[in-house]
Amino acid sequence: MTGRPALLLARLLRAPETDQGHTPATWSAILRCARHEGLAGALAHRLRETGRWNDVPDQVRAILRNAEIDVAHGHTRATWRARGIGRLLRDVGCPLILLKGTAYVAAGRQAANGRSAGDLDILVPRSWLGAVEARLADAGWRIVATDPYDIAYYRQWMHELPPMVHETRGGELDVHHTILPLTHRLRPDAAALVAAAQPLPDSDWRVLCPADMVLHSAVHLFCDGEFTKGLRNLWDLHQLLMEFGRDRRFWDDLVTRARLHGLERPAAYALRYTQRLFHTRVEAGALAALRPALPDGAARALMDALVLTTLASAGPDTPGPAARAARFLLYVRAHWLKMPPALLARHLWTKWRMRRQGTRRG
Repeated sequence: MTGRPALLLARLLRAPETDQGHTPATWSAILRCARHEGLAGALAHRLRETGRWNDVPDQVRAILRNAEIDVAHGHTRATWRARGIGRLLRDVGCPLILLKGTAYVAAGRQAANGRSAGDLDILVPRSWLGAVEARLADAGWRIVATDPYDIAYYRQWMHELPPMVHETRGGELDVHHTILPLTHRLRPDAAALVAAAQPLPDSDWRVLCPADMVLHSAVHLFCDGEFTKGLRNLWDLHQLLMEFGRDRRFWDDLVTRARLHGLERPAAYALRYTQRLFHTRVEAGALAALRPALPDGAARALMDALVLTTLASAGPDTPGPAARAARFLLYVRAHWLKMPPALLARHLWTKWRMRRQGTRRG
């Protein structure tokens, strides 16, 4: 096999017609990576979309058909769950906004093609959190966390309530009130996110406006630190940019909204790395307007190395030393941005003591 599976997968997604004739071992590695990253359904969609479905081996098509079935079932579950939550919260009277995968599905976005929709993520204004949580609790939704410190930390500092699971039906629900922790150095305007959200026809739900949808995807990838399914998240950005970018006004809106929210750097990273891996068509004016937000010199080169090394090592295989180092440094960077040093030190100290006490009791 020549090339890393993640890069071969990225090439297949980008241009299926240019990359055929893989050996069985190479296909096996690509498919393992695709399943791990949540991109098997997207790969199937791209092969069909470009007329290359019949060019791949029968065994590959069989695996990808299973992925398509899983994605379709996931979309049905996500749509059903969103409708139920929408009906449940209708009388609360606050704006209800779908986020991430379910939003792509509900809005019929290109990014939903072949993409799994897992946990339900929603956003409501912070002032309505109490009413929303009470209504959900009455309907059987329970907070998963049991440690008082973790629950208090979520409520005081995070951008969402502690994750909730239904006591009988299962399924995780994340209720956001903004898109980054309150301690983060970047402070998007939550009220502006809500004000610009667009209603879905015949639905209780809204979705973020196109520019904000891209910005949310960007902060999810470049500010989270885990880079779990990082290749899938970058493909989401590529798909959103390709769809919205057909309207020239979108690019001006993206720059304007990035400046409004103070998210110029994550937006610049989104354009930079989608271009690098997926050759995304980006409007030159938007690229020029956001480029100054990128770090200079050595810091930019370091970020390039960390992000591209991490994405290139995506998949289920144990990463090598360089990839492990890159992932660790991105994790440290994210926490450095997420919390002021004093709060971060106190948080790490508290968590260490809790783990130590738990070990002693065990």
